[in-house]
Amino acid sequence: MTEHLEDILATVRPLEPIELQLLDAQGCVLVEDVTVPVSLPPFDNSSMDGYAVRVADVAGASEGFPAVLTVVGDVAAGQADLLHVGPGQAARIMTGAPLPPGAEAVVPVEWTDGGLGEGPVSGMRAHSAAPEGASGQVSVHRPAEARAHVRALGSDVRAGDRALAAGTVLGPPQIALLAAIGRGTVRVRPRPRVVVLSTGSELVQPDEKLGSGQIYDSNSFALTAAARDAGAIAYRVGAVADDAETLRSTIEDQLVRADLMVTTGGVSVGAYDVVKEALSTVGDEDEAGSGVEFRTLAMQPGKPQGFGSVGPDHTPLLALPGNPVSSYVSFELFVRPAIRTLMGLEDVHRPTTRAVLRTDKALTSPAGRRQFLRGTYADGEVTPVGGAGSHLIAALAQADALIVVPEDDTSVEPGTEVEVVLLG
Repeated sequence: MTEHLEDILATVRPLEPIELQLLDAQGCVLVEDVTVPVSLPPFDNSSMDGYAVRVADVAGASEGFPAVLTVVGDVAAGQADLLHVGPGQAARIMTGAPLPPGAEAVVPVEWTDGGLGEGPVSGMRAHSAAPEGASGQVSVHRPAEARAHVRALGSDVRAGDRALAAGTVLGPPQIALLAAIGRGTVRVRPRPRVVVLSTGSELVQPDEKLGSGQIYDSNSFALTAAARDAGAIAYRVGAVADDAETLRSTIEDQLVRADLMVTTGGVSVGAYDVVKEALSTVGDEDEAGSGVEFRTLAMQPGKPQGFGSVGPDHTPLLALPGNPVSSYVSFELFVRPAIRTLMGLEDVHRPTTRAVLRTDKALTSPAGRRQFLRGTYADGEVTPVGGAGSHLIAALAQADALIVVPEDDTSVEPGTEVEVVLLG
């Protein structure tokens, strides 16, 4: 199993960087440091709705003995032509507006009478409804220290600082920062395009009626969702019947939009397991280095696996077993790391931890195979969910962890500390 994963990660290479618009770059990985071109904020500005004042003019102010100042006008956010605040003056200022020349602090409107000549007010009247509020006098009931309620130029980041480091995954906060410093595009590794294809003549799409011997196709939905969760742009292809030529042509058609192909089913040793047959001649058969190798791994579930490249561009392909739990566990162990490698991430694996096994009886495991049992993890303990069967989807839906039983262990007693792979 370890060798199989090493082969995959040694073959898969990060995608080439491209320049993307900010929203298109969400979920992508930066390939270069981003430097701040302009300080944030780019000017001193008010953090409150209130009045811009000189400190000396409001020193000692109280509700009984307010400082009465002449209002010289409004300063609104985005205003270019600024007023000058001189001795005995104040400018009504809005949150985010530049601190006008001469002013040293901002007093919140709640510390004033709002120019109404009465007691403290709770807010300002709309300028359109009461334009006279930008003139007249205002009584200030509390003193203010220098720079009070002022956001200083560069107090967030300064020009020349590193805003984001190469290797950063761009989520909403990072995109907000990029926009705030004026970056409309960034150089990133794109999210990989993953095509998921399930095989089996017995498979029926959800919402359709089941016939005799048929089951609903759950694997393609599970793996497509898992690929998206891993950070990929994933495309689901409807189930393909057990016919080698149909499967071959479907894969060839899908290569145009795939950085990685994932198939599920048809990799065992049955007479109708046609994936091996189909993948032996996909794309340009004469391309050196192409082809898919099928292996039997010492693990449970997920013993039969396939990996290689197909088509003229040597698109990586992972062939997973068809049992639902086998398929999903295989994805977590092999496909997810491949997707994260294509993205250019350094840490491509799910986190692991040690936990105390809580169960009524010992867990059994076949000798010589590394077993991955479903479980729920909480507060340093893990409890098995369902049995070891590779068809138990309901149990898988309840699990948030995989319990790892090493190859040499055939029994694990309750209370034993075990390795756990955290899925959530």
